Amino acid sequence: LHLVALNFPLSGDMRADFQCFRQAQLAGLTSTYRAFLSSHLQDLATVVRKTDRHHLPIVNLQGETLFNNWESIFDGNGGQFNIHVPIYSFDGRNVMTDSSWPQKIIWHGSTANGIRLVSNYCEAWHTADMGAMGQASPLNTGKVLDQKVYSCNNLFIVLCIENSFVS
Repeated sequence: LHLVALNFPLSGDMRADFQCFRQAQLAGLTSTYRAFLSSHLQDLATVVRKTDRHHLPIVNLQGETLFNNWESIFDGNGGQFNIHVPIYSFDGRNVMTDSSWPQKIIWHGSTANGIRLVSNYCEAWHTADMGAMGQASPLNTGKVLDQKVYSCNNLFIVLCIENSFVS
């Protein structure tokens, strides 16, 4: 399953699932992509189909392994990954080195186990208000689920996950 960043950073007011779907389509990818975010409807840990959570590696756009499988992201260690494996955007840029993402931080709105944090997910990703808070992770920690809180007016990286394998 591919983990890919949106082509531009977003504040806490986003239509992330739609953006993931649209940018994947524009990039010629045929699978369905969902935002790597907890929402008011779903915890992040359950975004990928149950049948695909254990046996498929999570890879970047070049097929390089970021995680052994979906479940390994939510083992409580913050989603540790090799920071030397790039995370690419749908248009092929490395979010860790490209200046389009000045802050190397990803929104997620979740606990380290992938459960939604209702108090820290920018009002279900519907506000960029400076007073609202969102859970996010600085990628330089080598974790996608580090537990840091930021104001929703920040423009951060949003990741998308291919939520079902299509052969």
